[in-house]
Amino acid sequence: MHRLLTSASSPSRARYRRRSSPTSTPALRRFGPLRDEHSRPYLVTAGLSMMGDNIEHVITYWVLWQVFESPWLVGFQVISHWLPFLLLSVPFGELAERFDCRRIIQTAQGLFAFVSLAWGVLFLTGTLEMWSACVLLVLHGCAGALWGPAEQLMLHDFAEPRELPSAVRLNATFKSLGVLAGPVVGSALMLLLGPTGGIFANILFYLPMTVLMLRTPFTGHVRSGIVRREKVSVLDTARVLRTVGGDKVLVAMIVLAGLIAVCVGSSLQVSMPTFATALGAGGEGDLGYGLLLFANGIGGVLGGFLLEATGVIRPNTRAAIVSAVLFGLTTLVVATTGSFALALTALVIGGVANLAATSIGQAVVQMRAPADQRGRVIGVYSMFGSGLRTGNGITLGVLGSLLGVAGAVAVGGLALVVGALAIALLTALAARRPQRG
Repeated sequence: MHRLLTSASSPSRARYRRRSSPTSTPALRRFGPLRDEHSRPYLVTAGLSMMGDNIEHVITYWVLWQVFESPWLVGFQVISHWLPFLLLSVPFGELAERFDCRRIIQTAQGLFAFVSLAWGVLFLTGTLEMWSACVLLVLHGCAGALWGPAEQLMLHDFAEPRELPSAVRLNATFKSLGVLAGPVVGSALMLLLGPTGGIFANILFYLPMTVLMLRTPFTGHVRSGIVRREKVSVLDTARVLRTVGGDKVLVAMIVLAGLIAVCVGSSLQVSMPTFATALGAGGEGDLGYGLLLFANGIGGVLGGFLLEATGVIRPNTRAAIVSAVLFGLTTLVVATTGSFALALTALVIGGVANLAATSIGQAVVQMRAPADQRGRVIGVYSMFGSGLRTGNGITLGVLGSLLGVAGAVAVGGLALVVGALAIALLTALAARRPQRG
């Protein structure tokens, strides 16, 4: 029997009781988490940290290509970013269950900042080598994997239970905004300060969330009031997967996240130069390529705010599956169309659908996960939803060599549609089976 211990001090629990009283939240509010004095800065600082993550990619990837011009290193950049999510998300989720999530988040932000500092020192001294670049790329990926489960678990303290789907959606929206702004701000920093000054300045974007974790009274465990005190092992992943397997809805959402990661993943972003050229928008100085990239990112940002404002999509498995099917269809359109306007429209709609599918899936998983196992269940979701993007790079390379880049992306979009429909069918059959009994 696992020992359950209280994880919050009495002042913290008192604050929680005041926030969750019936008189303080009489009705579900649109953008409720953004109106709350505790959750609003959390969402904003999460977006800033995600922007710092992407600024680092912009600067370091450019420098690494200038220094080494190694296609092998380009592939390793993708693998090193997502492989830690695949291997370590479940153990890091268990850490989030055992310890104060504020300290885990601070550790992750500190690791992000350390990596940026190390890049800056290597750039400044001219001592950058292949092995040191690989080490820093892996550490950066580990920081992201460590941050994820604890960052999601904190949402349960910052948001009221009925506002959790809204908090998950807005959290994903602000992080999408950080992803969208990262290349712009990173390019501006390189232009104004150079790569070395830019990567040093990037450290500042990790400080707001680090400081916020010193001020917030919430730990990620205040709402449940329990933490698990068992040892964490990388080998526990298989055991956690067996535990999750008893809930068919959880399994469906986790598998759906994995399908999105494997079938589409980051293939649209890395294939955009190919699409721009095929659509006649890849020439030097042509704004078409930038518009395609912008459309691919802005869909998630606009989609998050529109879905929150309208409330037209409810957080359930049907909505997640329909959104995934739509994302697969729009991906197929982008890969096969010869119309620039149609591709641009499909990218925006696909961004909305992708954010809806992933945020709804994340919310369903968090709401259904047992309170004392929520961290590891979130870790499993992250392992599939983020870690399996590693496989997307492999499948894109293999299919791309056989069918071309556009053909490989088209196959991925079609596979996502077929896979999502198969999940819908299997989920429906599983739901009817007990009724027959």
